[in-house]
Amino acid sequence: MRAIAFTAIAGLALTGCDADRSGLFSLSRPDPIADARAEAETPVADQIVSLSAEPTPAGLIVGAVALPPTQGHWDARLVRVPTDDPSVFLMEFRLLPPFEPRPAGTQPSREVLGGRFLTRRELAGIRTVAVRGLRNQRSIRRQ
Repeated sequence: MRAIAFTAIAGLALTGCDADRSGLFSLSRPDPIADARAEAETPVADQIVSLSAEPTPAGLIVGAVALPPTQGHWDARLVRVPTDDPSVFLMEFRLLPPFEPRPAGTQPSREVLGGRFLTRRELAGIRTVAVRGLRNQRSIRRQ
């Protein structure tokens, strides 16, 4: 009982310790990650190294490995892009560059994995799932 009372009193006492008086989780501090994500256009990955698809009862998990030009790329996303063929689900592999210049390094050290879940509704009428980068495209066909 004493431990609960001590914890409650200590918690109340510490709530007034934040210097800017806006709480422990202040939103007034700059957030470089949110700023990077807020940019209008996320760059497309240089190359697509591999593409995989794992069926699930509710749809399909699509995974792709991209190869950017340097180390440090992050926030990988597979973003659907329009296509003239309604039987193709085409996505671009987009990722954000590092905040500071990074070395090229070896191929395994630059590889970035991205994924997306496609529902049965999204897959209706789709025969091909494709992911493209700047220099190439990989695709998987339904059997």
